[in-house]
Amino acid sequence: MKRWSCIAVCVIAAVFASAASAQKPIIYPAKKQSAGQQKKDDTECLAWAKTNTGIDPAIASQPVQQESGPAVGGGERVRGAARGAVGGAVVGGVAGDAGTGAGVGAAAGVVAGGARARQKQRAQNEQANQQQQQTLATYYKAYGACMEGRGYTVK
Repeated sequence: MKRWSCIAVCVIAAVFASAASAQKPIIYPAKKQSAGQQKKDDTECLAWAKTNTGIDPAIASQPVQQESGPAVGGGERVRGAARGAVGGAVVGGVAGDAGTGAGVGAAAGVVAGGARARQKQRAQNEQANQQQQQTLATYYKAYGACMEGRGYTVK
């Protein structure tokens, strides 16, 4: 149980860490640009970043569809059942009842395979989230470069 808690905390921390890098940077008018000029530059740089990166932040920032529901894809449960049945038959054969051992092993294998399927599902969801954050970070990096070129400090 502690292992799953640790994994959950690490995944959540990674999501928040990557989300922080994909936020719109803070802009400071280092050359005393007026509020009107800053607004104009901001609008133009947002459009420039969209054109030059091919990234539309309105689309890229939409929530990533997460795989949910029972994790049945990939055949992990079937492979787990097969491995468990073979191992259970060997152990059961030594104990004198290979059939019962194979059944117990197969049941345990299905459970282990399901755990692998859920772990794979979580990894795929995390990868999709990271890809989204990287896309937004690329867009905002271009935006920041444009604003720096116009005399703003970007953080």
